[in-house]
Amino acid sequence: MSSDKKSLRAVADRAACCGYGLCAAICPEVFKLDEDGLVYFEDDKVTPELEESAREGVEACPAEAIWLEEIED
Repeated sequence: MSSDKKSLRAVADRAACCGYGLCAAICPEVFKLDEDGLVYFEDDKVTPELEESAREGVEACPAEAIWLEEIED
C-alpha cells in the first residue's frame, strides 16, 4: 500500500546565492547562513508548521536561489 502523503524540502542553488539573508531573517528555522553568508540547511525538511514562513522566505530571495520541492514520505 503506497502513501500519498507528501512533505516539502528546501533546496538551494548555493552558486546563485548572493547572501542577502532575507530567507534566514524570515524563516530562520529552515534557512541558515554560513560564515560566507550563503544559505544552507541543518535539516532540509519543512514541517507543516513552517511551510508558510518558508514559502515567504523563498519568495523574498532576490536571486531566486532557493525553492521548495514536494517529496513523498
